[in-house]
Formats: sequence, C-alpha cells, structure tokens
Amino acid sequence: IPIRTFTEWDAVKPGFVEIDLVAHCGESVAGEYLNTLTATDIATGWTECLLLRQRNQLAVEAAMGSLRQRLPFPLLGIDSDNDSVFINATVNRYCGKHHITFTRSRPWKKNDQAWVEQKNGAIVRGTIGYRRYTSPAAAALLESIHTDLHAYVNFFQPVQKLVEKRRDGAKIYKRYDVAQTPYQRTLADKSVTALRKARLLQAHRQLNPAQLRRQIDGKLKQLWQLPE
Repeated sequence: IPIRTFTEWDAVKPGFVEIDLVAHCGESVAGEYLNTLTATDIATGWTECLLLRQRNQLAVEAAMGSLRQRLPFPLLGIDSDNDSVFINATVNRYCGKHHITFTRSRPWKKNDQAWVEQKNGAIVRGTIGYRRYTSPAAAALLESIHTDLHAYVNFFQPVQKLVEKRRDGAKIYKRYDVAQTPYQRTLADKSVTALRKARLLQAHRQLNPAQLRRQIDGKLKQLWQLPE
C-alpha cells in the first residue's frame, strides 16, 4: 500500500477521500466501544460519518460499502493512516475488487490527513462529544445522527478551500476561495454526471436545514441521557 503525502492532493477530482476513525471511548481505550469512520472527499469536502459497532477490518469493509452508496460520485480512492484496522488484506482486497486506489499516510505525520482530521474535530467531536458509548441504544442513536449529519453538513454547511499559501519572511499568507457547500461544489464539478446531479437537486429540494438541526439536537439529548 503506497504512501501519499498531503502535497499530492492538488487538482484531484471527486471520489478520492481520506478516511479515519474516531473512538467513542471516553477516557479509556480498554474494552469494547463504538467508533465512527469519517470519510472526507478532497475535491468537494463531502463528508460521511459511518458507525462501526466493532473495531475490526470486517466492520471497515462493511462501512466502505455504505460509503460507496452514500457518496454522490463513484469512490475512486481512499487514503488512511497506518492503523491495522485499515492496513490489512481484507480492506486491500476489497479495494482491489472494486478498483479503488488505496494509499496511506506517513507514520506520525498528522498533516498528511489534514482534511479528515479537521472534520473529525468539527463534525464528529463538535457534535457527539467525547463520552464513552458501548450500548446498542447508543449505536442506534449514533447511526441516526450520522444520517442527519449527512444531509445537514453536505447540503447546508459551506466551507472554504485553501487556494494559495506563500511565505514572506517570517509571515505566511493564505488565500481561500469563496465558501460553498459540498453540495454546491459537487454540482459545479464537470466530472460528476448529469444523472447524479439531478438526484442531488431532488434530494436538496426535500430537505429543511432547521428541521434537520432540531432532529440532531433532539437525538443528542437522548444520547447524552443514556446510562453509559
């Protein structure tokens, strides 16, 4: 599985994603607990959160199947860290079978996974928090919250992308593009088919961001009341 660095993601088309795990383990990694697999598309910022009830390669393989169904474009490549839950024959074989390019970051180089790491903090930790979750009830609520986040984040939360970075002596100057939602970036991309764009437009017309936010907040209250 070859190594890819953050500098190799320039001008990539939709379908190449970074993936990472967020552990819902509280203050201890002992025992079994739930995990969220976060996947972020580099070109559009489209982000999916998928629950893993067990932390193993078969669960990751199943999540990859769900990811392919949720993305509004074909999954062309994944880039992970060097966690053994990703770097194994099962996931590598799955990628080969479905013609998915599989790369990994350099060990101990968090910046190689900068895009998905940012979403881990802003979306998963920012929404779910840091409590420990282990029960089937928590799993059901987390899966439902992730489904709502799929619509709320991708259709209604605009993001900016860095387009230029330069150094002038001791100062670093950064220039960003106009903020757009992942949905808008996907519609604007010429590599996404007209049929997929039509499906996105139809889905967008059926969504209400205020209602989605109320649903997420209501489910979070239930989650935080569980006796985990």
